[in-house]
Amino acid sequence: MSDELPRIAAALERLAPPTTTETDWIGAPAYVWDGTARAVAAISAPPLDLLKGIDAQKDTVSDNVARLAAGHAAHDMLLWGARGMGKSALLRAAVLAAQENDAGTIALVQVAPEALATLPALFAALAGQPRRFLVFIDDLGFEDGDSAGPRALRSWLEGGVEARPGNVRLAVTSNRRAIVPRHLSEQDDPINPRDAVDDKLALADRFGLSVGFHNCSQDDYLSIVGGYCAAHALAWDEHEALEWSKRRGARSGRVAWQFVTELAGRAGLLI
Repeated sequence: MSDELPRIAAALERLAPPTTTETDWIGAPAYVWDGTARAVAAISAPPLDLLKGIDAQKDTVSDNVARLAAGHAAHDMLLWGARGMGKSALLRAAVLAAQENDAGTIALVQVAPEALATLPALFAALAGQPRRFLVFIDDLGFEDGDSAGPRALRSWLEGGVEARPGNVRLAVTSNRRAIVPRHLSEQDDPINPRDAVDDKLALADRFGLSVGFHNCSQDDYLSIVGGYCAAHALAWDEHEALEWSKRRGARSGRVAWQFVTELAGRAGLLI
């Protein structure tokens, strides 16, 4: 009998559900939410002054994040436009800058795209916390025919029973200003050609700030490269930088950073 008891106890322990630990929403600078929370030890972002070619966008976003961190009225934000122009990097950098004054005032919570349906659970967890949160959904887009997703997001932003709490603001990045797909056929409604378009734009209208990002000029691209190279003490050649962008078919902050990474690799540096 004495041998049976330990085996029975071990079997019951294996059958029991794992114990859950409550998330510490105060201790970390950032979190990832995929239905459950995971703390992130550090936010990976460049300093704000290294983000070139988006000065107006940088001022708007960083000022709004600073207001949120201070407990003042702040907007939900939609950052839309050209790929690689620093939309998500700017959000991370703005939160990092706000944390320099007091790390405990604000945290970034990045939501996995497949976890959108669990946002009400996240809002419930964040409500009442003695801290502000910027909930970040990167590269958001909805498929054709998906009406439930956009309607839920509208409700969370404004007016729904599951709307985000007062200490939380949403920040969304998207390649499209309207977030949802739009087609020329939407203009062909013989009864009211604006109805379909207005319904889709209504989602973007829920954001207090809608900030556009556009492909950068050659001068802006070179300025971005120059800023990164100066910060990391890297020598660079303007013609090579332009050739790099031509081979990739784009001029953007992302392409500029990729070129700087190439230079650092050649120099044997880690950046």
